[in-house]
This record gives sequence, C-alpha cells and structure tokens, in this order.
Amino acid sequence: MTDLQTAILIECGKENAVKGDMNNSEKIILDCGCKAGGVSTGLIKAGFFVIGVDIEPQPHYPYPFVLGDALMVMDNLLSGGFIQPDTFSYPLYLKDFAAFWASPSCQEHTRASIQWRKAGKKYPDWIAPIRERFRATGKPYVIENVVGAPLINPIKLNAAMFGLRIRRTRLFECSFEMPLVLLPKDPHSNFRMGRPPRADECITPVGHFSGISQVKEITGFYWMNQEELAEAIPWQYSYFLSKYLSQAIEANQ
Repeated sequence: MTDLQTAILIECGKENAVKGDMNNSEKIILDCGCKAGGVSTGLIKAGFFVIGVDIEPQPHYPYPFVLGDALMVMDNLLSGGFIQPDTFSYPLYLKDFAAFWASPSCQEHTRASIQWRKAGKKYPDWIAPIRERFRATGKPYVIENVVGAPLINPIKLNAAMFGLRIRRTRLFECSFEMPLVLLPKDPHSNFRMGRPPRADECITPVGHFSGISQVKEITGFYWMNQEELAEAIPWQYSYFLSKYLSQAIEANQ
C-alpha cells in the first residue's frame, strides 16, 4: 500500500485494514465491482470493514482486495469455499460476511451507450445473477446501478442531496426497507465539455471530462485517476445507506 492509501484508512479509523486485522465486533461487507473504492470508502467511514472484489486489477483500491469475477467469488462462498484478500493471512468464509454490495457494469443500461446498443453491441448484464446469489446468502444486500437499470423497488439518490457540485444520479436496490427519499433538484446547469467548469456549473464526470482536480476536491477521491473518477459514486451515497444496512444486519442476526 502507498502512504496515501494508508492515510485514507487511518482517516477512516481503519488503520488495521492495512494488515487485514479485525476484531470480533467488525461487520464485514463484500463490495463486488468495487473499482477504485468509492462505495467502499462510504461504508468504511460508517464503521464497516470492507473487502473489495473486481474482475480487473485495481491498483488504486485502498482497502483489502480480491481479484476475481464477482459471480464466481459468490459461487465459491455459497458452495463452502473461501476467499483470501491480498492483505490477509487467513481465509474468509460466507459466515464471516454481514452483508453484500454490488455495482454491476452499467453499459447495458446507461444512456451513454445507447447508440452502440442500437447498433447491436451487447454488454454484460449481471444484475439478475448477482441478485440471485445475494438472496441465496440470506443476508442483507444492496445493488447499485444507473437510472433505467432493472432494479427492484430501488431508491434514487443524487449528489444535490449532499451538496455536491457533480451530476451523478443512481438507483439502489435494497433487500431491506428504506424510507421515501425526496430528491432535491440539481441547482446547477451542465457545463459544456472540453473546458473547465465555472463555479456555478455542475460537473458531469463521464468519459474524458474537464475539471478533474475539482472532482477530486468535491469527492475526496484524491487517489483516483480520470477513468476511476468517471466510474465512482460519491462515498456519501453508501454512507447514507449504511444506517439502514446496519439495522438490517442487526435484525438478521
């Protein structure tokens, strides 16, 4: 781990995650499709211990990590197998996890790829398969995706809820009851691509967007590059949901 990644863990009060150390009070969440750690950061700030899983190497992910296909990882856990994160000296089994989170790839549902889908291009869609596996665990779960994705009774969150000057509306399917969330309207207009945004404009971090330094400052994701920022959701989203996830975990014990 880099000094910056270690500093992130210390800031979150999780410096023991550098070594993979936990105590019996830790509630472990498996973050499937973790990318560079946007969701994981919110969960860790809320007091959880998070293990990230991704099919691609994530060198900037600052927490314990497992390289692998999320569906295969879940199949392995459900069949009695184990995983061993990169910083751990011991394995983790299904019984060790309190809850699960997934951020499946969104290309099959996002408006950004609609022209390619119309042209016949197919993208992987593992929302239904991961839901099936999460349900089989009998434990609480959250599935996050873009507006338009086939989630079941999702709630919608946007950055304006948290006073953030970016545009990032997302849906969250929760296996537990959530209160009605009334979204505030985004007070900022979109900015024209190809130039840095003005102070009164909302940044849309998609693709080769302008204002990378501003997005790092807004989100606090200083360790992420442009591509990782374009895929990350603000940590405030998972932090907000963590209160209700924690209640669901307690009820499930």
